[in-house]
Formats: sequence, C-alpha cells, structure tokens
Amino acid sequence: MEVVTFSRNVFIPLTRTCRNRCAYCGFRRNDFKLMTREDVIDLLARAVNTVEALFTFGEKPDIYPRFRKKLREIGYSNFLDYVRDMNKLAVNMGFLPHTNAGVLSYYELKKLKPYNASMGLMLEQAVELECHANSPGKKPEIRIRTIINAGKLKIPFTTGILVGIGENEYDREYSLEVIREIHCNYGHIQEVIIQNFVPKRGTPMERRKPPSFEEMMKTVKIARKILPDDVTIQIPPNLVDDVYPFLKAGARDLGGISEVTPDFINPDNPWPSIDRIKNCLRGEFVLKERLPIYPRFVKLGWFDHEIGKLIKDYADDGGYRRAY
Repeated sequence: MEVVTFSRNVFIPLTRTCRNRCAYCGFRRNDFKLMTREDVIDLLARAVNTVEALFTFGEKPDIYPRFRKKLREIGYSNFLDYVRDMNKLAVNMGFLPHTNAGVLSYYELKKLKPYNASMGLMLEQAVELECHANSPGKKPEIRIRTIINAGKLKIPFTTGILVGIGENEYDREYSLEVIREIHCNYGHIQEVIIQNFVPKRGTPMERRKPPSFEEMMKTVKIARKILPDDVTIQIPPNLVDDVYPFLKAGARDLGGISEVTPDFINPDNPWPSIDRIKNCLRGEFVLKERLPIYPRFVKLGWFDHEIGKLIKDYADDGGYRRAY
C-alpha cells in the first residue's frame, strides 16, 4: 500500500500583528500582542508525543512602533531575534521547529536555519490579485525570491497555492509551474499544499464562494502532473470533508495535525482525529507519521548540527518518525 504522511504538531502563533491586510484573512489582529517566553514554554509543555513546533505569525510585525515597544520590554531590538530564540527554546525542549515567517531575506533565512528542521512560505499565487492590494508581502516576485533563497541555503521547504482567491485556472497552473522550476533548480521543496479558500466572518471576502470540490480535485490532479515526483502534494484534512478522493487524485500528505492547539488560521475547522483519518483511507493507504523534515531530506542530512541529534533520535531508518 502507498504511504500517506502527517505530522503531529503544536501550533505556536507568536503574534497576529501583520503588515499585510489580505482580504480573506481572519488571523490578523491590531492588538500588537506578543506571546511571552513563558507562554511558549507552557504551550510546548502541553504537547505530549509531539515533535513539530509550528511557529506561525504575522509578517514583519515590528514595522509598527507599538510592537517594537513590546519587543524592547522583553529585551529584543527586532522580531527575528525573538523568533530565533523561541526556535532555540523549542529545540532545547525536544521539539523540531518549522517556521512560517512570511517573506525573508537570504540573511534572515540563514539566521533561522540552524534551529529549524524545515521552513515554509505559501506562494499562494504567482500573479497579482485584488485580494492582496493592501499586502506588500504578497507581491509574487518577493515571495518567489524568498523560496529561491531557501533553496540556495538548502532549507527543506513547504510552499503551496491558495485556491479560490480571485485567480483563474491558468493562474493556478502557472503558479505550480513556477514552483516546479524553482525546485528543479534547487531541489529543496518537500511539499506543495493545495489549500482551498475558506470564507472568514468579518473579512472583506466573507461572502465569497469557496472553490468547489470539482475545482479542488482538478487542481490536485493538475499539480500532480506539473510537479516533479519527489515533491509531495498536501491536502489540509480539516478543510475538506473527505481526504480519500484527493489521495486518489495524487495527494500523499495531510500536513500537521494537533491534539493540543486549533488551526489558528482556520479556527472554525477543527482537526480530524487520527482514527477518523485512518477510516478515510479505506484500507488502500497506510498512514505514517513524519517529522517536519521529510524522509528524503533526513537521509540527505539537510539540517544543521544544532538539531541533528534530535532528528537522529526521532527518525527511523526510513526517515519517518520512530515508533514510540
């Protein structure tokens, strides 16, 4: 039977302050709040049998003076240094971080790399869209540059497209072709998420119709044709009613699933249980837990020595998570 993978994670939203104002986003807040070190420790301590520490937050929050004041109060001059320290904290507590930091420079990626098993940035779409009119970090060219720089640094990377935000079918194909070209040049993209837009209450796009099941199926099939065989397609299991049709269409990963924290990006869509997911496989696939770094990159040794011991402790001979 073919393998379908997932990762057990704990979702750590360091801040919801963000310079972007995407028309579909329900995550962003104007409260300038920041998780403290103690907050992070408490959250990690609750995550029993979990390996992945998923750090997700708003992009470049320290452009705002009120947020910089918060940082100074806890002894930091910039947000990236704080993120790195929280990554290091997670490693010291036995977790493998995966950080989604928004667009970053080559230097910024290099700074976070030693304490991350993998990193990620959704391309979303490789074309400019109206929903991103107030989002400087959603310019396709700067997101593409971040993904390329991650490749230059040999960072195992997650990217993906967001379906139903104003693009057309050609745009989706083009975006996937852009991802394919980057991977063919650098070989670092471990998975591509095909994520369906979900309307959020209180956002400008709350009344926009989400993509249909047929559109999502077609996109997964197109992605499997376009992307190289060594790039896995991920379908978020909490955003679709049944993962089975998408697995038949070519998806082979179900992303991070938490038994501790909700999906803060899509809070109205709870994670399915592992048992429910197994039932959805219809006996045709075998479910395996992976680390935030994919097995291929475990075997290639694409990680820094700061997290090397953890990876070797957690990975089995196939690069998946060792039985516990």
